[in-house]
Amino acid sequence: MRVFALFLPLLLSGCLFGGGGDRPAPAPIRERPGGPVTLNGPTPRETQQCFADLSRERVRYSALPDRDFGGGCVVTGAVQLLDIGVPVTGLKSMKCGLARSFTAWVRFAVAPAARQMLGSDLVRVETYGTYSCRGIIGNGAASAQRMSEHGLANAVDVSGFVLADGRRITIERDWRSGDGQVRAFLETIHGSACKRFATVLSPDYNAAHYNHLHLDMGRGPFCR
Repeated sequence: MRVFALFLPLLLSGCLFGGGGDRPAPAPIRERPGGPVTLNGPTPRETQQCFADLSRERVRYSALPDRDFGGGCVVTGAVQLLDIGVPVTGLKSMKCGLARSFTAWVRFAVAPAARQMLGSDLVRVETYGTYSCRGIIGNGAASAQRMSEHGLANAVDVSGFVLADGRRITIERDWRSGDGQVRAFLETIHGSACKRFATVLSPDYNAAHYNHLHLDMGRGPFCR
């Protein structure tokens, strides 16, 4: 049981030594040579409710067709976020549940914390992206065969925040900042993320997450 507990987080994230930015790119899973296949089927009630929730919260989004990219990368019930009230860089398709949680986190946790704790409005969130057809990287060949939550458009890697006063706060540079207010801000939004997402991985988890917060709606809960 102890061994399983040690390896569980590795199976949860699907983000190890992967993602974007200036890190080495993970080896992708081989997608279907002819391109993705569109899946034609009824939209599940849960997804319909999620779309309605986004619309009710005045989130601008575009619903995306369900697609099978091959290699186990299947994206269903996904959206492209167009406007959540704050610009966000790097977003691709996201499963609707992830998009809903991410929007709420930015609006009701990150933005208020920036204003109250740092004295400036949030004007941009920076990410390393969402969908990437790949397996888990960083735990040997066996783990590489397990599908990452990124391969299901069910994860987002957040790298930084830009404030109206010109400050740019990044996970890489500021997670262990000597500025107590900045450090407290990051700790606060991390704690809020742990209440909204199934898995949250930060630089405190391992070296692979030195420059981002991995947020996903897969298996969990796990927060570090």
